[in-house]
Amino acid sequence: MQQIINFIIRNKTSLLFLLLFGVSIGLTIQSHSYHKSKFINSANFLTGGIYESASGISDYFNLRSQNDILIEENNLLRSQLLNRNDSTNLNTAHIDTISFNGNYRVQSARVINNNYAASKNYITLNKGQNDSIKEDLAVITSKGIVGIVDNTSNGYSRVLSILNTRSSINAQLKSTNHIGSLEWDAKSSEMVQLTDISKFAPVKEGDTIVTGGQSSIFPQGISIGTIDSYVLDISGDTYTVQVKLFNDMTNLGHVYIIENLDKAEIQRIERTDDE
Repeated sequence: MQQIINFIIRNKTSLLFLLLFGVSIGLTIQSHSYHKSKFINSANFLTGGIYESASGISDYFNLRSQNDILIEENNLLRSQLLNRNDSTNLNTAHIDTISFNGNYRVQSARVINNNYAASKNYITLNKGQNDSIKEDLAVITSKGIVGIVDNTSNGYSRVLSILNTRSSINAQLKSTNHIGSLEWDAKSSEMVQLTDISKFAPVKEGDTIVTGGQSSIFPQGISIGTIDSYVLDISGDTYTVQVKLFNDMTNLGHVYIIENLDKAEIQRIERTDDE
């Protein structure tokens, strides 16, 4: 401390000069709009450059991630287009709204709100009635199923997430035709449960679970996840299977909404006995 005091005493003239010089610059900037604008512009240039560089770096790494997602989604769409039954020219097919297998129409949408921490979770999309979105349409990503549209407005739609205890979706073992019901026990965002699988089914850890197609909502064969574990129920007749999801349900960006174009006809024929 004494050394600092001695330094100030020895150099008080120089320090006073620097202080006065700094004050004079400050007064000049404050009193002259031209100098003030130049100073502010210089400061803004420096800070703006820093922000722009940081943003550029962030955008670069995020772009790589988004590119990976787009590649996966494009692969899904390409597969759907190649499996069309009609002779439509693939080079002229629309990507955002396409039909595949002659029975389904696919439309892209963006997730603007995603809940996954409650027992009844919902997802909000930026497409609604103005985009021909209606209730009971399937929602998927390039990796697997997401849920079912259960409410719509003009510009938005709400999706009943597969992470919802009300959700029940027809699903099956990919390697066989053994069908069960896909539900959620609200314990983990990574796991759902496939119930009512026959004890005669060749259940094996690591096997893939897909949509069963025995409904008018999801096409058959849409990916869901892999078997993590399974137990025989108390009755001894069926398995409850723990399914590890392909989708990271906590990190959803772009999704696809699928409409079964034959749904009305299917429902009409299924109601015949009730009339």
